[in-house]
Amino acid sequence: MEYLRPHDLAREHGISTQAVRNYERDGFIPLAERTASGYRTYTEVHAAALRAYMALVPAHGHSVSGQIMKSLNTGELDTALTAVDRSHAQLLRDRRTLDAVGQAVEHLTSGPDTAGPDPTGPDTTGPAPATTETLSIGGLAHRLGVTAATLRNWETAGILAPDREPVTGHRIYGAPDIRDAELAHLLRRGGYPLEHISTVVQQIRTAGGTQALSAALDDWRRRLTVRGVSMLDAAVQLSHYVALLGIAPADRFIRPGATAEH
Repeated sequence: MEYLRPHDLAREHGISTQAVRNYERDGFIPLAERTASGYRTYTEVHAAALRAYMALVPAHGHSVSGQIMKSLNTGELDTALTAVDRSHAQLLRDRRTLDAVGQAVEHLTSGPDTAGPDPTGPDTTGPAPATTETLSIGGLAHRLGVTAATLRNWETAGILAPDREPVTGHRIYGAPDIRDAELAHLLRRGGYPLEHISTVVQQIRTAGGTQALSAALDDWRRRLTVRGVSMLDAAVQLSHYVALLGIAPADRFIRPGATAEH
């Protein structure tokens, strides 16, 4: 068996040997064997683990990537796959939100449709809500995976403007509010500051100009494309690592309808 030094693993990815040791400490790669004098020795399994982790980060982020690798390194394949599935589901949700906002931008820039709804009627600055769904602050927070305090901060920043229940004063988020919250959540994950997000949301509400909004959405769509391609790259490295670990079901390559004997 060929042994590798920390420097060998680090050089492949342009990182420091301390980073390799940190990844080992955090459980992202398996524990190294030690020589009699205490020096770390790595194998191709460690190299494959590091390749998988480094490929996962741009696809799923540091936190999720760490969860995936730690689960694999403790033999919890289903837990790792669940984390991957959730990340893919989030990407799909982001794409759907982008499509919905893109439709709103197209509506704003194309002007009122003479064959469509009366422009003097209710709000026509965005796509017609698909439902009349309303949510409480807790319900919306759960839907987005954020805290109620985050939603209150967005309200303070002018991003959200929910109605209030007359008797209790509780916040009520209608379909337009939910759309704005989805957009804010999307842009926030893209690294945009609250002030910028507030401007974008105000634009889509008032149709006072969509250039900044279009630019932001184009940029985020590019990011999603990069992330999607990164997921493909990560899947290749992850599959190779899982094969080396030998923790995948033996029949994973059996065609539908075939049997293990075949």
